[in-house]
Amino acid sequence: MYHYDPETALEELNEDAILPHPVHVRDMIVRAGLSPEKALEFNRMFQDYLHAFGELQKVVRPLLYQLAQTKRGEQTARCKPNHSRRPLTP
Repeated sequence: MYHYDPETALEELNEDAILPHPVHVRDMIVRAGLSPEKALEFNRMFQDYLHAFGELQKVVRPLLYQLAQTKRGEQTARCKPNHSRRPLTP
């Protein structure tokens, strides 16, 4: 996991399409020791990223919720209790 390493985060994005968490991106920017001009430029880019990240979470949250509900429903249907077994005694 990259956490604060921009090169590893870039590799994960390219190979696995894993988006780094905005908190980690912000920390990468802070740790980079940028000039004030670059810091302002990167902060503007970060604000765009933060907005897009939030929008993607709004899109995927209901999808994942519904998938989780579907999965739970299938597991419940497959795992009906067998009442014919005797209870376990110590």
